[in-house]
Amino acid sequence: MKKVKSEMTDELRPEYKRSDFGEIVRGKYANRIKEETNVVLLEPDIAEAFPNDEAVNKALRYLLEVAKTSTSLTSGST
Repeated sequence: MKKVKSEMTDELRPEYKRSDFGEIVRGKYANRIKEETNVVLLEPDIAEAFPNDEAVNKALRYLLEVAKTSTSLTSGST
């Protein structure tokens, strides 16, 4: 199936001036978005072990509990 080429060009309409739009900066907000997001990328083998975000959160909460318990056991023995 052939794609139909759009007859529209990249030219602005006569009533618009390029100077009305200011400087165009690609990725202007990319760093801000990156800092504000909490998305974590998992390696494929790890992602395969966890079917959804609930499973990941459950495993991490369990790991935190184990870490707290083992820390309190070792710090209480000194």
